[in-house]
Amino acid sequence: MDAVNISDPLPSAEAQLRAAPPHALVATARRLLADRAGAQEVKLLLADYGLSVLQPVSHLPHTGSPVPAQDGPAGSAFVAQSPVVEVLRERAGHLVHLPITVRGDRLGILSVRLPAGAADPDTVLQLSEFATALGHEVATAGRDTDLYLQARRTRRLTLAAEMQWQLLPGRGCARAEYTIGAHLEPAYAIGGDNFDWSTSADHLVLTVTDGMGQGIEASLLTSLTVGALRNARRAGIGLADQASLADQAVFAQYGGKAYASTLLLRFDLATGRVAAVDAGSPQLFRQRDGHTERIALEAQLPLGMFEETLYEEQTFQVEPGDRLIVVSTGVHDTRSAAGDAFGEQALRQVLSATRPSPPHETARAVVAGMIEHFGSSELMSDAAVVCLDWTGRPAGGADRPDHGA
Repeated sequence: MDAVNISDPLPSAEAQLRAAPPHALVATARRLLADRAGAQEVKLLLADYGLSVLQPVSHLPHTGSPVPAQDGPAGSAFVAQSPVVEVLRERAGHLVHLPITVRGDRLGILSVRLPAGAADPDTVLQLSEFATALGHEVATAGRDTDLYLQARRTRRLTLAAEMQWQLLPGRGCARAEYTIGAHLEPAYAIGGDNFDWSTSADHLVLTVTDGMGQGIEASLLTSLTVGALRNARRAGIGLADQASLADQAVFAQYGGKAYASTLLLRFDLATGRVAAVDAGSPQLFRQRDGHTERIALEAQLPLGMFEETLYEEQTFQVEPGDRLIVVSTGVHDTRSAAGDAFGEQALRQVLSATRPSPPHETARAVVAGMIEHFGSSELMSDAAVVCLDWTGRPAGGADRPDHGA
């Protein structure tokens, strides 16, 4: 069978996706792919908050059964971030599973059933481009409908978790210079842990925050802290002053009775020079040339502990091929039933075992190892892991336009 050409009319397909009502993207995709690629079935599956399953998107309460996010054809496509063609029964055709990723943030899978012989390489490539276009529309439509957020959850979120997930920039970000993957647990009851990032033409700012306490109190504290850090960052001031202004905002609200531990990092994309402010307890590790080391930064006071605290920047260097991992207190302080801390040794073992894996999977594996050590998924405190692979910018490869995540 000749290759099905859907690339020529793809701009028109993108226009039709953009014009579709926010809740009707799946129906529009189904119609477009049936007309242009002979698709017999089209399903959009989104990764749940815990990254354990891929959930079909449909109007509640009508929905299909979830599939594993780490196993099987769809799960393999999600983990590997490459198309997987599943051969169905003889003469029944093929089921093509296509990753949906928006600027490095893995959303889920588009599964397309094609007639026998139609899943040639050119068609799969064109379907992949269509899946990316659909992903961008799903990300945009999330501002106007709850459908896609509801499809991501296997059970109800706590109110604190709802607030925290809405505060996050995503679970990943990718540019030529770096790739970020991040994970949070307990995904459906997270309270005070947060990660945030913002990229410009020449810099990346990354923060990991752990608001003290649990539940709503921790979520409110973290929301204030992250909002204050963003406000200061968007004013264009330096990293240490960002920490100082956020410190003042938190102290003004809580008077030192509550505070937030935060690690702030600012990467120079051209040189790999990193400015850092360690305001609390998140820990930073670097993997280089097969070795894992903790980057020991000067511990400064958490944000909001005392009035008008002054912060100082430190610097270190990252090289192409480096991997950085940030873990919150909930990771490195987790204890087993016997009282043994998860600790740096266990963390190093997980990091070494996952070095060949992409950042998303490494972040998830660290949390999985911590849960195994704890002996239950019902964690006593929040846990956040951010993994960043540094590629760096080639000499003369300045990327002047702003490619925000």
